[in-house]
Amino acid sequence: MTVIDVWMQHPTRRLLQQEMFESLRRWTGQLPEQEISLDGTLATMDEAGVERGLISAWYGPDGPLISNDEVAGWVAAHPDRLAGVASADIRNPRPAVLELRRAVGELGFRALRVVPWLWGLPPNHRLYYPLFAECTELGIPFMTQAGHTGPLRTSEPGRPIPYLDDVALDFPDLVIVAGHIGYPWTAEMISLATKYPNVYIDTSAYVAHRYPAELVTYMRGHGRRKVLFGSNYPMITPAQALSRLDELGLDDEARGLFLHGNAARLFPGLLPGG
Repeated sequence: MTVIDVWMQHPTRRLLQQEMFESLRRWTGQLPEQEISLDGTLATMDEAGVERGLISAWYGPDGPLISNDEVAGWVAAHPDRLAGVASADIRNPRPAVLELRRAVGELGFRALRVVPWLWGLPPNHRLYYPLFAECTELGIPFMTQAGHTGPLRTSEPGRPIPYLDDVALDFPDLVIVAGHIGYPWTAEMISLATKYPNVYIDTSAYVAHRYPAELVTYMRGHGRRKVLFGSNYPMITPAQALSRLDELGLDDEARGLFLHGNAARLFPGLLPGG
């Protein structure tokens, strides 16, 4: 079955050598310290049958750990496999908006991703709002992390309520895709995805057999159109994330929506004919 991975990064050495990821190395035992070749990333996708991967830039207070232009170069090398997700320096709203506009209009990127714990600011902070307005104008989703922070940074900005709740109220037309399932506030994340038609969840950073029971119930039932597959590669490979997917008991429709259907709907053009 076709798979779209909506939360990946092709890592630079700058990203991999950050001290904040030591906790992830301790937990997973696999986060590399040296750069991975682009062929290596594509081979990892092939291992899990991932047809398209959304790879993101990473911008933080110390500058870009993965720049938009680096992502654009990788996407240009394999446009049939990779799609770009932009990021920006939220501290400077006007340049950030112009950079997002460039990334979408000139580089062909499909979404904006900002990771709140990198900035120590929740997504309802005023510095985000010009970017949210631009996302709605450009017709692209806002992707973010929800839940506790695995790296050595504070978890508070990842609480779904009140932070994402406020954003969804203030920007009802903004499509929000919250990665990392919101754990340990998964019930809050499900409540927001149920409450707001434009709020979605992606499963990045968790392997299938570690999904909380309430998320699995949601995916089987009325939330089957609200959850997307993400791996968080290279922290977790797509094959690892999906290795025990059968244990979730998803019917054929729910499985197809989770693995590709919901992503294809939110990111038009990822699949042939889409």
